[in-house]
Amino acid sequence: MSPHDDGPGAPFRGGVLSEVDALPVPFTGDALHDLLDAILAVASELDLPEVLNRFVQVSAELTGARYAAINVVDGRGTSTTFVYTGVPTAVARMMGHAPHAFGVLGQIPAEGALRLADLRDHPAFIGFPREHPPMGSFLGASVRVGNQVFGQLYLSEKEGGFTAADERTVIALAAAAGVAVANAQLYAEAARREHWLRAGQDIATMLLEGIDEEEALEHVAATAREVAGADVAALALPGVGGQLFIELATGHESGRLVGALMPEGGRAWTVMTEGRGLLTPSLSESRSVKVEVMRAFGPAMFAPLQSSGRGVGVLILLRRIGASPFDESDLATAESFAAQAALAYVLAEARHAQDVAALLDERERIARDLHDLAIQQLFATGMQLETVRRRAARGVDPSELTSIVEEALDNVDSSVRQIRQIVYALRDPDAATGLVERLRREASLARTGLGFAPSVVITLDGHALSDDGIDEDLVDERTGTDLTDDVVAVVREGLANAARHAHAASVTVRVDVRGTGPLGAVLVEVEDDGVGLPASRDRSSGTGNLAARARQHGGTFTLGAAPAGTGTLLTWQSPLS
Repeated sequence: MSPHDDGPGAPFRGGVLSEVDALPVPFTGDALHDLLDAILAVASELDLPEVLNRFVQVSAELTGARYAAINVVDGRGTSTTFVYTGVPTAVARMMGHAPHAFGVLGQIPAEGALRLADLRDHPAFIGFPREHPPMGSFLGASVRVGNQVFGQLYLSEKEGGFTAADERTVIALAAAAGVAVANAQLYAEAARREHWLRAGQDIATMLLEGIDEEEALEHVAATAREVAGADVAALALPGVGGQLFIELATGHESGRLVGALMPEGGRAWTVMTEGRGLLTPSLSESRSVKVEVMRAFGPAMFAPLQSSGRGVGVLILLRRIGASPFDESDLATAESFAAQAALAYVLAEARHAQDVAALLDERERIARDLHDLAIQQLFATGMQLETVRRRAARGVDPSELTSIVEEALDNVDSSVRQIRQIVYALRDPDAATGLVERLRREASLARTGLGFAPSVVITLDGHALSDDGIDEDLVDERTGTDLTDDVVAVVREGLANAARHAHAASVTVRVDVRGTGPLGAVLVEVEDDGVGLPASRDRSSGTGNLAARARQHGGTFTLGAAPAGTGTLLTWQSPLS
């Protein structure tokens, strides 16, 4: 329902039915009961569309109006949400866009109500939109909390016209609806903020787990666009010569933005250098936009990708022309998300630099090992063979040379073994790392997924390694290389399952090595205090692998409830030999 909304008009309360009817009449018992029930029905909802739907329905029911609608508007009077009842959906679609707060609708006061015997007699009325059903009697009130007006409620077409009692009912309902709308908006804002925070945590986890930086940036843009309800998300990053380019964009006509140069002094530059976000109601209407392609968009939000004072880039979120603008709460959460992404990006860069440095150190170690071990021994072998050649040239009895040749062959075999060990270490970086150190590394890596550090307890013959006199090398001597790899794989799978499914507050890893040889055994337990095992599991590839590893060594594997009654206990056991 929408009276023509093109022109302003003087405030007018014409059409009040009678002076008697206008006198304040208290609610009757039944009317008061119905009104309270309606207010509770409206206030019980937190989802904004459902709040509005219930609101217009109970308003029509309590007043007997054929048509009812509520129009939520922004600060410029533009409709952001329009909910109605009584008008067939097909007719509403033919009428086109939702009405704005102009014309007769613009005359609805912030306080009180506008009640008309026939809205067509109002000076501000110019006509109905095409396909609009005819309407006469009219009652409208503002939906507000304090001085903030969220929108207008209006009803039409009550047989016999609206009464003062209807007016009081609608004013009371509008006040309740204002509170309900405010609560629903706060609830939606909190949910949106939580979504932003969760998205930031996901980005940080991906980067710190070693995802490719390009893929991570694409995920940053796509996630920000989805969470912010934007049509386009772009990342402006420093390029050659320190210039700022849009290097990545996703969404509506995003291809036009990629490669665009952000000029110095423009919005993006200002945001990156000053470290503060910026909102723009409409780029298409702004006179200061220097990048022509940006004029194809409406509302914009710029958030700095900044960490410890270092500008990494700018996150740009855009909506189409005519869309509702971003607000300050959007900017605050986007800035927090961008800061998290920037920090994770910087940490990922540092980790990459650390990996490169470690690679260079490893190359130097390999060069030293080859020089000090294999090459020196091969050089000594060459000198031995040269001695054999010289003596053989002088006609020395071959039997005297046999011992020298045999020693040279032994040296060649030793050199081959040393080179093989170096190559094996290249293929398996953990080959030279003991079980205890590898388990500590797994616990450190699991911190990101769990949100806390798991507890790791390693015992040898019942004595914890933290006790004096317990040597970590003894654990490696008893387990051996193959069993060490399996123990690490079991702990890794147990921690990963806890991170994905347990929702736990604590996880404990226990590794106990007892005895030696065939009579000895290693016991691995991973216990959490989470939600426990689901009633049915549709995937078991990880636990199936653990069972296969146990069978390979003649051991056992179980997965069940923790002894405490809550959580899960993974148990894996294998003989030492």
